[in-house]
Amino acid sequence: MTSLPTHTPYDGSSKLFTIGLKPLALADWIEVDEHLLPFLAEKQRLYAEMPGTVFVEEDGTRDAQREVLDLLEAHLPRAFPETHRRASGGVEVIGAAGNPEGDFAKAPLVAASLLVQEDLILMRRGEDGWRLAAGSLCFPSSWSLLEKFGKPLQQIHAPVPGFGPGTRPAELINRMFDGLQGQAVERYNWSIQSGDALYHPLSNVERNERAASRPSRFADGDANAHAFIRVERQTLRKLPVSGDILFTIRIHLDPLAALAHHPDRATLAPAFAAQLEALDIAQLDYKGLTSDRDRLVGVLNQMANAA
Repeated sequence: MTSLPTHTPYDGSSKLFTIGLKPLALADWIEVDEHLLPFLAEKQRLYAEMPGTVFVEEDGTRDAQREVLDLLEAHLPRAFPETHRRASGGVEVIGAAGNPEGDFAKAPLVAASLLVQEDLILMRRGEDGWRLAAGSLCFPSSWSLLEKFGKPLQQIHAPVPGFGPGTRPAELINRMFDGLQGQAVERYNWSIQSGDALYHPLSNVERNERAASRPSRFADGDANAHAFIRVERQTLRKLPVSGDILFTIRIHLDPLAALAHHPDRATLAPAFAAQLEALDIAQLDYKGLTSDRDRLVGVLNQMANAA
């Protein structure tokens, strides 16, 4: 039986191209599910094959990385005793492989990343604002860690319609980062991709080329068979010692066809379709949905009518 989606922000509760931050209880900071070991195995594969692509760090960030690892090691055995246990070297995931080899593997953020399904990004305040100072990004949602490394928020978000330098959302995000104290916050983002690949990068050059040609994601036209909903659960938490901000990204991948089995599909499917229909051309191009939006809306409307 197909499992139901864990999160459905496309129901209108988390609209695309909005900030949408909400308070988050620290007890709910990290998510663990039955995909933990496959996610960690995929991280191990990526670390072995392309460590310089999925991990970056500035000099002077190791103490903050250690702070992240310490927070996770304190939280995980208490919150998830069935999957995480204390060991002589700290905390381990039951049934997971050991840490990778290489100099990069000595980074505490790498060790931290292999305890959780989330990707982990460290943001540090500088003269130009908050910049990406270190990160483990094994499951990018159409962006490149190397392209964003060292850049401030306004440049990181430059390709996002309505969020470029000088826009009100860009200013609001910087203020929110500045104002973040002991509380944690979360937001959701979502997109649609062809296939179920967790590692889903896309550089700015590739994004521009895709927008220019606007190719379909689904070569045979069968979106219902090949489309996967990619939900990002994002959290922000200020580290108490370093003052850096930890940005976590947890990916959930669900077949679009799974919505047909959802008990709330009669309201969920048309709400999803309405979200897609509300996107303008720049937003559709950014999400890579220009050629497929109408096709996807049709599939969702069929689900709703069959309920």
